[in-house]
Amino acid sequence: MDVMGDKATLLDTGRFVQPSDRDESGDGEAVDEARTRLAAQAGDVEATSVLGAMLLRRGDLDGAEPLLRAATAEGDRAAANNLGVLLHQRGYTDDAAGWWRIAAVAGSAAAAHALGRYHRERGDEPAAEYWLRQSAEQGHALGAYALADLLEHRGDAAAERWMRSAAERGHREAAYRLARALDRQMPHEDEREYGDEREYGDGRGAGNGRGAGGDNGVASAPGASGAPGSPGDEAEQWYRQAAARGHQRAALQLGAILEKRGELKEAGRWYLTSAKDGEARAACALGFLLRDAGDTESAAVWWLRAAQDGDGNAANALGALHAERGETQTAERWYRAAMDAGDVNGAYNLGLLCAEQARTAQAEQWYRRAAYAGHREAANALAVLLLQGGDATGAEPWFSKAAEAGSVDAAFNLGILFAGRGDEGVALPWYERAAAAGHTEAALQVGIARLRDGDEREAERHLRCAAGGGSAEAAYRLASVLDARRPPAPAHELGEQVHEKTECEEWYERAASQGHRRAQVRVGMLAAARGDVVEAARWYREAAEAGSRNGAFNLGLLLAREGSEPEAAVWWARAADAGHGRAALRLALVYARRGELAEGQRWADRAVTLGPREVSERAARLRDALRQELTA
Repeated sequence: MDVMGDKATLLDTGRFVQPSDRDESGDGEAVDEARTRLAAQAGDVEATSVLGAMLLRRGDLDGAEPLLRAATAEGDRAAANNLGVLLHQRGYTDDAAGWWRIAAVAGSAAAAHALGRYHRERGDEPAAEYWLRQSAEQGHALGAYALADLLEHRGDAAAERWMRSAAERGHREAAYRLARALDRQMPHEDEREYGDEREYGDGRGAGNGRGAGGDNGVASAPGASGAPGSPGDEAEQWYRQAAARGHQRAALQLGAILEKRGELKEAGRWYLTSAKDGEARAACALGFLLRDAGDTESAAVWWLRAAQDGDGNAANALGALHAERGETQTAERWYRAAMDAGDVNGAYNLGLLCAEQARTAQAEQWYRRAAYAGHREAANALAVLLLQGGDATGAEPWFSKAAEAGSVDAAFNLGILFAGRGDEGVALPWYERAAAAGHTEAALQVGIARLRDGDEREAERHLRCAAGGGSAEAAYRLASVLDARRPPAPAHELGEQVHEKTECEEWYERAASQGHRRAQVRVGMLAAARGDVVEAARWYREAAEAGSRNGAFNLGLLLAREGSEPEAAVWWARAADAGHGRAALRLALVYARRGELAEGQRWADRAVTLGPREVSERAARLRDALRQELTA
């Protein structure tokens, strides 16, 4: 029971003046006790009460009891309260309550608090509320906190008022709980305490250690500040007050707020404070902070400390660290430790580890375990594994479960699954769901579908999203859409060199720089059209070397115009071997001019086969002419 009276000591009476240079050693306390004992022996009731309280604090119940009873008999309310405390410690709770009642009626806020606690422990909430309110209204911090706790349990809105009152009087738990209550008024995605559900993958396939699985999502840390004067700002102030008074969870929350805001140095200090006080989640968070700063060795020390205290997230982090170093057995041991700590990510990461080692059966086992526990990315990974094994029927429900739980990758994969069956109408809504969550390839697929439907505006919107997300194909298709709208280039005066890049050219170039072969050919054509032969040749060559038959053909044309027909023939041969009819026809003409009629006839035959129609017709006439020449 929280005790020790109303601070009614001899120092409060002014009879004894505390010197400003009071000895902080035990000798000073002994002198105070000796003076108080002398005053008590002289019949001073207040001194008797204070001496009893001193002995009670020391644990000398036998010495304290007669003194407290004597002072109580003389009407000292602090002595009555402390006598109740003493009897409570001896196990005489009902007797203690009797003395607390006497002191509370006499105006002792501490006794009213103790009496309220007594009644609440016995389930008598009306009596508990009455006495706790008496204590709180007298400004007793413990009474205000206990009253707030009681009202909060009932869902009474008045709880916040009393929690605030206790916090303002220095009650650190009240300050922490007030901050949590203010936090819940903020529009967070997740109202759990920081560190409750940080997932950590293996560093190669499961996120960055802060987010959720393959989505790489980072839930908002509670306490994120909003506008000045917002509940977030006030919450931070109360977290700071509680943390400064040694509240380890408040220090953890404060660290999370500061980390989210980018104030990493101060965040680290609060994490360290909390971790040293034994908060495993703070040790884990400190490890992530050190890891992000490049100090993996120090991070491992804190993760080890947190993992040994049962933090599954830290165990996952250690598993990832060892997996990155190739120490798979140690990594597996820590993933199992995470699983034993109740962290389902341990099973998911074990699945990833087994999959990387081609231990497919074990990977499926661990994915299933995590998926059945509700891990959405494990459900998606399990579905992928089943699909790769040819079990599309078994994969579909797992994709659906993961997608409905919010997995963006699973929604996209469902789209692929249905599109592969030719069911585009069912695939499109899943692509749209994934695209709305920022999935680049899904946005591309929606854009292609909208183009196919003739909805160019929606197509452009989705293609822009996908292109902005780094899709070269989307950039190329977007450029093609814009290119089709482009008005004819205006005629310029003779010798005038004016060219401003259009938006479509910029998208073509972006796609080309990402290795998109058709975009590279298109950029080369645009450069050739404005007379920049060197730039055109560079892009044609890059496309041709990557396997583009159009790039090889166009490079050959450019080289032939520049007088390098032998090199042009080399690129035309490459294009023709890849199925380019016009390149084959060009080669037939080259060999015919050289007088190599048989070789020319061979390439003309090839051009007839490859087409298109007009090429086939020209090639057929050339072939017939060459044949007649050969037989003449």
